[in-house]
Amino acid sequence: MRSFASFHPIILFLYYVFVVIITVFMMHPFILVCSVIGSLSFYYMVTKRTQFWRDIGFYILVFLLIAITNPIFVHKGETILFFYNDHPVTFEAIMYGIVIATMLIAIIFWSKAYSYMMTSDKFVYLFGKTIPKLSLVLSMALKFIPLFKAQIKKVNATQRTLGLYTSDSMTDRILSGIRTFNSILTWSLENAIHQADAMKARGYGLKGRTNFSIFTFQKRDGLALVFILVLFLVTMIAYINGTFQFFYYPLIDNFTVSKENMVQLIIVFLLFVFPFIYEVKEHIQWKLLQSKMSASPIQMQMKK
Repeated sequence: MRSFASFHPIILFLYYVFVVIITVFMMHPFILVCSVIGSLSFYYMVTKRTQFWRDIGFYILVFLLIAITNPIFVHKGETILFFYNDHPVTFEAIMYGIVIATMLIAIIFWSKAYSYMMTSDKFVYLFGKTIPKLSLVLSMALKFIPLFKAQIKKVNATQRTLGLYTSDSMTDRILSGIRTFNSILTWSLENAIHQADAMKARGYGLKGRTNFSIFTFQKRDGLALVFILVLFLVTMIAYINGTFQFFYYPLIDNFTVSKENMVQLIIVFLLFVFPFIYEVKEHIQWKLLQSKMSASPIQMQMKK
């Protein structure tokens, strides 16, 4: 399901900007955990299950690589655990490596989920008038990513149908990859030129040009905008007041949960899981409607 994508493009863009800003600049353990939970749950709702678990397996390796790399090259911190090549490996550096890895994984999955929500037409709608050239380039890039995958599969299938590179030897795989890359590169350049010429012929980016749009700002968009703005502002005020400021060097700060900051923690959690909650709500409503539609013919027959 992708019910969250039905919101106005400005809502989708602002929400993505808010969660990325909070995740990147605050670096608080609780915020990072909430960001990972929110991004994974949201991505789970908008993608296929096989793709989700495949990505999880790959990014677990990326997480471990980043987490291990930091204490090898960074030797800050006062809690020395052991020495590696005469360099101290500290507990603070290990924890900071885990934090950096968590932050990057959260941003990656937010971006992957966002790519399903923010299609090229929505991006052009938002920035077509203010930055038309950059908007066109970015929208083409977003559009070409899924097209590349589909075209690569087509080229590989065509080559195998023609009887090329049917063996499993390394040489045939390399030659097949080079041939596929050459074909995809030519196809992408031609496609980009055709699309740019077509947009220019339609007067894209000209002053005074009107644009047709299917996006309308509805009441639920306004409510969602107020909701995420309030949660974001409360989070920023809490950060300015020191609630979400956290230091890892030279010693790791103590993280305590008190009655005073409990409400702020709940607000941050709600901000990150808002898309997941909305997707679940829409899914439950759809199931209820399906049950009512399936039950109505039976009730009519019973009345007869």
